Amino acid sequence: MSSSLRHRFPGLRADWSRFDGPAGTQMVDSAITAMAAWMASGNTASNAGPFSAAEECQRLMDRTRAAVGRLLGSGADGVIFGPNMTSLTFAVSRAISKTLQPGDRIVGTRLDHDANITPWRRAADDAGAEHVLAPFDPETGQLPPENVIELIDERTKWVTVPGASNLLGSTPDLAPIIEAAHAVGAYVYVDAVHLAPHRSINIAELGCDALVTSPYKWYGPHSGVLWMRPELLESLPVFKVRPATDHGPGRLETGMPNFEAIAGIEAAARFLIEEGMDRITAAESEVFSHLLTGLHSIDGVKVWGSQTLFSRVPTAAFTIEGVHPAEASKALGAKGIAVWDGHNYAVEVVDQLGLGDSGGVIRAGVVRYIEQPDIDRLLTAVSDLASTGVVTR
Repeated sequence: MSSSLRHRFPGLRADWSRFDGPAGTQMVDSAITAMAAWMASGNTASNAGPFSAAEECQRLMDRTRAAVGRLLGSGADGVIFGPNMTSLTFAVSRAISKTLQPGDRIVGTRLDHDANITPWRRAADDAGAEHVLAPFDPETGQLPPENVIELIDERTKWVTVPGASNLLGSTPDLAPIIEAAHAVGAYVYVDAVHLAPHRSINIAELGCDALVTSPYKWYGPHSGVLWMRPELLESLPVFKVRPATDHGPGRLETGMPNFEAIAGIEAAARFLIEEGMDRITAAESEVFSHLLTGLHSIDGVKVWGSQTLFSRVPTAAFTIEGVHPAEASKALGAKGIAVWDGHNYAVEVVDQLGLGDSGGVIRAGVVRYIEQPDIDRLLTAVSDLASTGVVTR
């Protein structure tokens, strides 16, 4: 049994079970402290200036790039800070649209969060290029690599893929997709928002060209982090103001950096590094196995996607026969159990599963502070809903 880390999360309350982690986790204590300490330090200024506070701003950014680079297995020089994954992806796709021509192709997937679909569709539309989506297997929730590879041809300029499905938890095998993309000279953009909290990432081994994630999904502040191959970043016609730097991560860091958030990002990254992603994965899997087994045992409950622990992160999407997902989440919330319902921005996933007109799914995610009593509480409430349509205890 893994040791508890609940004491590291001041925002947790005993009367709530927080299965809403896939939408945003509670912040770890060290990140909260780091943000407050930075704001009280008097060091907030602008980075790289001629006085001590400005120098501290630059040192903070350098330290945080190094910490995130270590967490992601990448160099620090490709780490870019932004407000969130969606904004960063729109900024990247907008720049890329200026490099596309009619007849070019962007290949995406139907397993993705819409933030890794619509920005690319808009980029393709603006350039007169083509945007195509590979389907996933609706029975297993998995994305066979060949479904993506068969869409990659000599016209393909970018391939965009999820590291993990934010709705079903599926973790595609990205290596053959990246190899196929690079074989035709295409670049690969990985949405690792739902992967980073749960699995070790090594960009150097993965070999992608860009990878984006959200620290607020891994116990940090509301913010986004993008890694991009430095030579690729240098070549993109990014949209920026004239005084902004023409070199390095600052090309995409529009406006004043959010220094207090960057301080929190550093602390959250160090928390994951110090705890060890392998240990975090093992602890979450132990707890999630009970959730998955329990959901399978309740009559009237259907788990969507993979039915096992194989090739997935600890997120469960399920429906209850005769209970609308929105009503289920409302009933669970009234009992102090936080879940989400609907498509959770995975619009294509819900549509391919045929659930768009029936309210989507109920989504419950396990993160490091979810423990066995939370699982028991959720399973009891779901069992009540499945048998009576109401939570009775």
